[in-house]
Amino acid sequence: MAETKLRITGLDCMDCARGLEASVAKLPGVEEVSLQFFDGVMRVIGDVKDKDLHKMITTMGYGVADADQDGQNPADQPNAVLGFWRYLLAQVESKLALIAGVVVLLSLALGWIGAPEWAVISLQIGALIMAGWPIARSGLVNLWVNHTFNINFLMTMAGIGAVVIGEYAEAASLILLFDLAEALEGFTNERARGTISRLTSLTPTHAVKLEDGVESLVPVEMLVIGDRFIVRPGERLPLDGVIVEGESDLNQAPITGESLPVWKNVGDEVFSGTVNGSGRLIVEVSRLVADSTLHRIIEMVTEAQSRQSRSQKFIEKFAKYYTPAMVVLAILMASLPPLFFGEPFLNMVDGTRGWLHRSLVLLVISCPCALVISTPVTMVASLTRAAREGVLFKGGLFVEMLSKISAFAFDKTGTLTKGEPKVVDCRDLGCQGEDACEACDDMVALAHALERHSTHPLAQAIAEEAEWRGVQEAYPAAQNLVTRGGLGIEGTIDGQRMTIGSLRLFEEEHHIPPAVRQWVHQAESEGKTAMLICDGEKVRGFMAVADTPRQDSHRVITELRQMKKHTVMLTGDNATVAGEIGTRIGLDEVRASLLPGDKRDAIRSLREEYGMVAMVGDGINDAPALALADLGIAMGGSGSAQAMETADVVLMADDIRKLPFAIKLSAFATRLVRQNIIFSLASKLLVAVIAFLGYAPLWLAVMADMGVSLLVTLNGLRAMRFRG
Repeated sequence: MAETKLRITGLDCMDCARGLEASVAKLPGVEEVSLQFFDGVMRVIGDVKDKDLHKMITTMGYGVADADQDGQNPADQPNAVLGFWRYLLAQVESKLALIAGVVVLLSLALGWIGAPEWAVISLQIGALIMAGWPIARSGLVNLWVNHTFNINFLMTMAGIGAVVIGEYAEAASLILLFDLAEALEGFTNERARGTISRLTSLTPTHAVKLEDGVESLVPVEMLVIGDRFIVRPGERLPLDGVIVEGESDLNQAPITGESLPVWKNVGDEVFSGTVNGSGRLIVEVSRLVADSTLHRIIEMVTEAQSRQSRSQKFIEKFAKYYTPAMVVLAILMASLPPLFFGEPFLNMVDGTRGWLHRSLVLLVISCPCALVISTPVTMVASLTRAAREGVLFKGGLFVEMLSKISAFAFDKTGTLTKGEPKVVDCRDLGCQGEDACEACDDMVALAHALERHSTHPLAQAIAEEAEWRGVQEAYPAAQNLVTRGGLGIEGTIDGQRMTIGSLRLFEEEHHIPPAVRQWVHQAESEGKTAMLICDGEKVRGFMAVADTPRQDSHRVITELRQMKKHTVMLTGDNATVAGEIGTRIGLDEVRASLLPGDKRDAIRSLREEYGMVAMVGDGINDAPALALADLGIAMGGSGSAQAMETADVVLMADDIRKLPFAIKLSAFATRLVRQNIIFSLASKLLVAVIAFLGYAPLWLAVMADMGVSLLVTLNGLRAMRFRG
């Protein structure tokens, strides 16, 4: 099936986008269609003619941006007033409305100087037709195709009704104000879209490829893994890669949200979208364009827009029944009082507004635009603001959920601690206490052979120790490896079955010499993690590894406790080590010696005790707990594709300090949503009451409806400026 992507212009609200999506879906040959309101991109799958597609879009009152128009949106102008004027001139409907406005002013001037009434009315009806035709066409086509009422249909009925009651100037002014208000709302939404679309501009389209000493400028899509490219000072990196030559300071804020540049040397990983500082770098490509970190971020932010919060789902479901109900109510308001109570149907000579006029006001104010847009605009602004800070939410649902979490469970290694443990003690039973001990060297070599292919932080510590001792190649990598449920690893080396693991594993399966047991207990009492080694015949000795808390762990835990959040560590480490770390950083609770299944059970018990629970881990080793928790939060997504796939929220910079910010942003966004919903409903109710009493002119309904839509949009966009 062919796939077509179109950039739609003139989208004013979510309800309009849904109507256009439904209309296009009914075209012959269309198999699937999706229209994301906040990026304005429609994707159509199926064998449909471009001519039919464009005709339906324009008939519904929207436009399609040409390829060369992308990036030239008037709404992106720094000067909002100038940008709005250019936006008006770029829309056919707006230009017709401006001309109609001049005609209305001319008619009023003619009436003031005593011109014939028929001339004044003719000009006003002409202005009404000129400004109202695109609106009427869109409303009637939507009713015919989708069998639903949209705001354009409601405004058409209101305009016709105003003509029926003889309010020609008010009818023309009504449509004119509606056109301008729609343009202002569309302009505001286009500016909001611009904040999201600017993410895509962070990646250069070309790179300076280096091959056999020759430099050439090529599109980034032509680079493959292993190719090398040059990044000069001040340039933005086009792809993810590893530095093979040079060193420099890199601004990683677009990816991780870090405020200060990070110094990078040969062998360090660098990411697309980051900005090179003072040095010249040669980088070897490690990921293709489609797999780059920035591309994954853009995809996640875009996809997150379609994952609605519970509030948004409720509002859209509510609006589906709300609009038809208001149409029925308006009909009843227009008919029942005149039929049963002798009330006037049309406006009276003394200025009393008839019930037809009152029902028209109700019809206009009943438009659900403000209500429907109140939640999603806030959520998208929050998603974008979080992404700029290096926090990726996978949908508005998770933005809304985070502030409601009552308990936070943390993995220890790499989350609360630095995750870079070092071997601080090593002793073989045959050790003579010498600096260069062959027995200890041999034991380290065996441990490294077992852990050689592991990426666990403890394995990395052993690898560093083996390299320091010069024994990393003393034995071949172990074969037939078996992971012992989080307690250790077994493997075959030179035909011997060997084991490295925790005291718990060895107590169940091996005879532990008293000296080794004493060494282990001493190490664990000092907060170290001990691993025992068996060479297949006997327990050789032990290695002690120490990890230290992250510098900001204590401050983060303190902030969470001030927010009345329960904090608990879930770790497979022993109780002594876990307790010592937990005390230092101020956790409420520590649960140690947990297997992956035990962590899952711990999440279940925490949920029963505290309500909603979040699990914070690396997104890989804690998969069962992350999956069971109400919210999974992964650390360090910039270097881990698995973390980005596993969790609901990703802290890209591997920086736990971002967690309190994300919680505060979630709470702020939730408050904005609540404010928007209450304000939308209250304002509509107020104008409806005024209309019922006969005091509301039609222009007030238009201003109230569009004004509220604009205000809730601007209020929702406040999340873009949230500072925490």
